[in-house]
Amino acid sequence: MKTGLKPVLWSFAALLLLLSLVLPLLNMITLLLLMVPYVVLYTTLPPKSFVVHLVPVWVLAYFVGGPATLIIGLFFLIPSVVMGHLYMKQAPASKVIRTVGVVFLAQLMLELLVFEVFLDISLIREMSTMVRDTIDNMQAQGLLTKEWDSGFTDIIIRTMVNSIPVTFIMIAFGYTVISQYLVRRAVRWSGGPDTPRFARARDWRLPRILVIIYLIAYVIELFSSPSSESFFAVAVMNLVPLLSFVFAFQAVGFFFFLAHQRGWNKAVPVLIAIPVLLFPPLSLIGVLDTVFPIRKSFTKP
Repeated sequence: MKTGLKPVLWSFAALLLLLSLVLPLLNMITLLLLMVPYVVLYTTLPPKSFVVHLVPVWVLAYFVGGPATLIIGLFFLIPSVVMGHLYMKQAPASKVIRTVGVVFLAQLMLELLVFEVFLDISLIREMSTMVRDTIDNMQAQGLLTKEWDSGFTDIIIRTMVNSIPVTFIMIAFGYTVISQYLVRRAVRWSGGPDTPRFARARDWRLPRILVIIYLIAYVIELFSSPSSESFFAVAVMNLVPLLSFVFAFQAVGFFFFLAHQRGWNKAVPVLIAIPVLLFPPLSLIGVLDTVFPIRKSFTKP
């Protein structure tokens, strides 16, 4: 078995992260780091050593933090192994993001099914109850107009339920990107294989076909009934904000390109990226950057 200080430190880090899941507020940061020690250990140890290092971690986590802690740890183990395997194969960063993101998304959907079938816990039912209780309390306090009725409440609940797919996709994508950013540095520090890096933000370019798809979906959504529950209507409802989110990243890439051409401080495009990602209308900049060759106007001769 491969031994050394770094594998032991990463095993200890994995244990601390699992145990910190029981601490309020801190557990939100912990969730963003859970994959890091798993991937590092997988890419720097032989398979048998990898298992030997993790078994004591899981046993201690089970007895100290309870079964819920172990279940969460196992949830993040699968995408970690997939990411580590892709690193060993020297897969490009784009493939790592796509593959791990899909695995993460599939696990989220599978958990919904498991909770519904085996534990009789329905996310949709719990969400509906929470929204109704919140609105009832607001009505009791006179915070809503007199015209508000149960029909408006039903529309809000239906919209939230129909938006679950795009929410899960964004969660899976965002978590995978953050993990990729953190893990590749940890693997490099630990003496693991060369890990793929993202394309530079200023080089991000989307295919123009996405603009056509976005416009078609947007027009269809304008003429669709908000109360429709058909598969097509739900798909369009999720596709529009998802593509808007994608074009927001394209807009961020444009500002990084502009900062590079103009010699701005590196912090400037980072600060600009915050409002671009938070306010969906600003994604229009990404749409324009995809359709038109506006970057040529800012390119140094």
